[in-house]
Amino acid sequence: MAQISLTFPDGNSRSYEAGITAADVAADISSSLRKKAISATVNDQHWDLQWPIEADSTIAINTMKDEEPALELVRHDLAHIMARAVQEIWPDTQVTIGPVIKDGWYYDFDRKEPFTPEDLGAIEKKMKEIINKRDEVRTEIWERDVAIQYYKDRGEPYKVELIESIPGNEPLRMYWHGDWQDLCRGPHLQNTGQVPADGFKLMSIAGAYWRGDSDRAMLQRIYGCAFTNKEGLKAHLHMLEEAAKRDHRKLGREMDLFHMQEEAPGQVFWHPNGWTVYTELQDYMRRQQRKGGYVEVNTPQVVDRKLWEASGHWEKYQDHMFIVEVDEEHAREKAVNALKPMNCPCHVQIFNQGLKSYRDLPLRMAEFGSCNRYEPSGALHGIMRVRGFTQDDGHIFCRESQIEEETAAFIAFLSGIYKDLGFESFKVKFSDRPEKRSGSDEVWDKAEAALLAATRAAGIEPELNPGEGAFYGPKLEFVLTDAIGRDWQCGTHQVDFVLPERLDATYIGEDGGKHRPVMLHRATLGSFERFIGILIEEHAGKLPFWLAPRQVVVATIVSDADDYALEVVAALKAAGVRAEADLRNEKINFKVREHSVGKVPVILALGAREVEERTVTARRLGENKTSVTSLTEIVAELGKAATPPDLL
Repeated sequence: MAQISLTFPDGNSRSYEAGITAADVAADISSSLRKKAISATVNDQHWDLQWPIEADSTIAINTMKDEEPALELVRHDLAHIMARAVQEIWPDTQVTIGPVIKDGWYYDFDRKEPFTPEDLGAIEKKMKEIINKRDEVRTEIWERDVAIQYYKDRGEPYKVELIESIPGNEPLRMYWHGDWQDLCRGPHLQNTGQVPADGFKLMSIAGAYWRGDSDRAMLQRIYGCAFTNKEGLKAHLHMLEEAAKRDHRKLGREMDLFHMQEEAPGQVFWHPNGWTVYTELQDYMRRQQRKGGYVEVNTPQVVDRKLWEASGHWEKYQDHMFIVEVDEEHAREKAVNALKPMNCPCHVQIFNQGLKSYRDLPLRMAEFGSCNRYEPSGALHGIMRVRGFTQDDGHIFCRESQIEEETAAFIAFLSGIYKDLGFESFKVKFSDRPEKRSGSDEVWDKAEAALLAATRAAGIEPELNPGEGAFYGPKLEFVLTDAIGRDWQCGTHQVDFVLPERLDATYIGEDGGKHRPVMLHRATLGSFERFIGILIEEHAGKLPFWLAPRQVVVATIVSDADDYALEVVAALKAAGVRAEADLRNEKINFKVREHSVGKVPVILALGAREVEERTVTARRLGENKTSVTSLTEIVAELGKAATPPDLL
């Protein structure tokens, strides 16, 4: 037998006969490792312990302590175990596909009767029985015609169709979990008992068309989540509970911030409370941009396709653009325009008006630009994923020698804003050239090197995000982590040598000749809609006092306090506080409960004693205790709290 060399993570190598399995390699190292082994990593590929290794390779044996491969295997095996459980309970059910997804898996079934929430408990119970049996998992390679006939004989048409759609005539891999079998690429665990029986939960049932085609059969999809231990599951379920409490759509209704409706999919109807948050945030950003040396501009919503063709967006981005056809003066051919999906080509048009000198650079241009992008209806999600939005967009026109300085300045600018808004830290991802792009490799080499060097010069080592750059240049993505551990990509910073070339932007250099500026695209919050959604969920609706749409409600306990309540409201408003009176003939507990649901930060209760002593009884959101304070003190305190952080 031919010999092969396997190299281990510590750099040592051993010789084995070709065709040895990773299970045998683990056993050769130690019997304890063989017992703990769940899979291997061979030449950076996830490898089943049963698969033969035929050539010189690198190898690492994985155990349950190796989180990434362990989670993949546990979730993948649970998909099979769930399908087996369903068919053991309801033998007439046909199985289709069951992939691993974020936090778990799903499996699609064709069954005449609909699954019920109660059925999930029965399926979970059967799955745990299968796990406790510790049935062996084994794999075989079959010829395609044998596999097709096998599934035809067992009345599994979906599996037949899957096999027939796989290109080529290569053999197919089959997996058995005990006596239950499925077509699968693998890898898998070695027996069902390796799955943690207390680390998973079935979550929900949904409809799903076969292969995503609405003309095909409607199947039933069961979702599950899984982790390598019960602690991981418990933490995940707690996070889901917190996420449900913080859902910006739910809080948006309770706080009367916005709504959305079918007649305007992906568009936001801002209510007075929500628009207050929006404009306060926009005013704050406007002040910060002025301090940062930006000039504010405004550009058209509807732009002729000629500009989009010149910029490259028509070729690269047309599928996401809303097209507007106009019959100009009853001409025979309609003029084709598009709602702008981004602001950058329009900003170049402003730059191009009049001659620019090197002394004018860097020119920092900002716009609260209203944009429209087509998103599939299934991808829309409250105000987090919309079709109509406003960006705090900006473009810095500079010389190549200024890239590093401007990048460092923007990172400092963004850091201060995130800190003001309650985010002390963030992650930075570096996204390099995508497959679909404009510009030569030489230009991309220069842009990527410049942005990476500038980022490192600013003291940041970014995480690589391969192939995710914009079509015109590489970018930095600034990622916030919220209170329950979720990541949100918000700000961006991109280096662009392409668009100035395509749109013929120039400046006069020190030598008197024409030169191309570099264009730095940057956004701090991203879209206002999405960032407000993030703020709502980060703070569970308890927005920072200066941003809260309804900051104070002055609630009377007795009608004799009505006049004093109006006096308190007037004093607060004069101090810059958004205050209102609740003079309804309702019990104070009812008023407190209602305004607490609406996330009003401070409720001031007024009764006969408060009127007589000219005090207020203050209750703050989330606190059970109250405090009695003089009117003068509370006005001063809340007036300061209502001041935006940049004006303190």
